[in-house]
Amino acid sequence: MTFLVRTFVTAVSVAVAAFLIQGISVTGNSVTDKLVTLVAVALVIGVLNTLVKPILQALTGCLIMVTFGLFLLVINAGLLLLASVIAQSFGLGFSVAGFLPALFGSIIISIVSGVMNGMLGTNRS
Repeated sequence: MTFLVRTFVTAVSVAVAAFLIQGISVTGNSVTDKLVTLVAVALVIGVLNTLVKPILQALTGCLIMVTFGLFLLVINAGLLLLASVIAQSFGLGFSVAGFLPALFGSIIISIVSGVMNGMLGTNRS
């Protein structure tokens, strides 16, 4: 059940980022298509955060420490760009137009999902 809630929270976070950031778009022929795209993108982001992000953090640990954790923003932006590439390769209507939209979008996704997960009690322990 927690998996479904976290996927829903990520999908809502991506929708908020797409609404607020010019350069992040979710397209589809209908509302249902857009919802399916948001859920699929949330799943892609979840897989990337589970499998790829720990490897990147381990490889760039010294850089993360030197920048007092700010390099994690770069990693998150890169993973959002990668999620966009993967989504487009599956024919999903999700795109990120460059690094700056990815950077600001990843910040919004992190804030919204953090607040929602906190309110719903799905924080990782």
